[in-house]
Amino acid sequence: MRTLFISVALLCFCACSFGCDTRLQMDWDFPGSDVEILFSPDAEHCQFLCTQEASCQFWAFIGPDCRVDNRHFYCFLKATASGKPERQNFKQGTTVGYSLKTCNPVPKLTLCKVYNGVDFPNVDYRTFFTADYQTCQKACTDDPFCQFFSFLDGGFNNQNVRYKCHLKYSWSVPRTPTVISDADRISGFSFDLQLSPPSRECQRTLFPNTDFSGYDVDVQQAASPEHCQVLCSAHPQCTYFSFDSNGYKCYIKNNPNEMVPRYVGGITSGLPSQTCSKPNKPEASVSTVFRGVDFPGFDLHSFPLSDAGSCEKACTLDPNCQFYSFITTSHVCYLKRIITMPAPPRVTKQANTVSGFNLRNCPA
Repeated sequence: MRTLFISVALLCFCACSFGCDTRLQMDWDFPGSDVEILFSPDAEHCQFLCTQEASCQFWAFIGPDCRVDNRHFYCFLKATASGKPERQNFKQGTTVGYSLKTCNPVPKLTLCKVYNGVDFPNVDYRTFFTADYQTCQKACTDDPFCQFFSFLDGGFNNQNVRYKCHLKYSWSVPRTPTVISDADRISGFSFDLQLSPPSRECQRTLFPNTDFSGYDVDVQQAASPEHCQVLCSAHPQCTYFSFDSNGYKCYIKNNPNEMVPRYVGGITSGLPSQTCSKPNKPEASVSTVFRGVDFPGFDLHSFPLSDAGSCEKACTLDPNCQFYSFITTSHVCYLKRIITMPAPPRVTKQANTVSGFNLRNCPA
């Protein structure tokens, strides 16, 4: 009888996996077919990671109560040529499901829970003491840079850091993990992202052929100095940046004490947009098109189109698309995206610790 139940459940799960499938299947596993391994505090967070990762079709999450696998809080993002799992079996403490990309509309991301006995290690950019985790979470919610937090309560082992609130950061703006020169490519961003050139006031904060050496806290790929300025402005520790046009490298720097320039051809440095005065009248957004530049990889899908303008429009109309590349010789448009949701780089068990996310997307 149990064998019959398992067979029927498998058939139902496979048959229901196409289209919009929001279900979480507990005590199941989809072995193999991994495209990326990340960390999540729960299955719902893992499901949204899969939804935002371009190639992910389905996923598996090993929860903290799993007794047959000690890789707790691991989120396995998966894909196959057929779009369905090649294998599936029961596994205590593991939850599986499918990407929500096919849902229309895509369900709204809400991360409103807190997690007792859980830590999000590292990526701190600010720490201070608060009376309780609720005050810590409110501070995270009020700080536009904060994506998640960890709070050490009054029972924490090291009494010197009890009641310490750690505000933490992950990238919330789309980045292009790879940027290369390619003569027959035109690339850009979804117009809805409004990653437009800075205002005229901000143009004065760009310094051509100037390098501010040292003090790097992060290095990202960027398509232009203006794009690098957007990344600097989104980073809580960025006091200024330098962009190397030869390798499309954006160097995020932190030194609030001094900014020493030196002449270097091909490098543009600048300040974050928070330092710019705001124009009297709102400026109309304009699209930024990078000719001869490719953003390879991270494809959602591709299809033929007549020109790059149509490709940008297709990206803007697709709620999953963040950026695109268009091949001028073959007239193929590639829509792309990366993960921009709050994503701790590590999740671990830690007694007397409370972790969670900002409440900006939670119901009032």
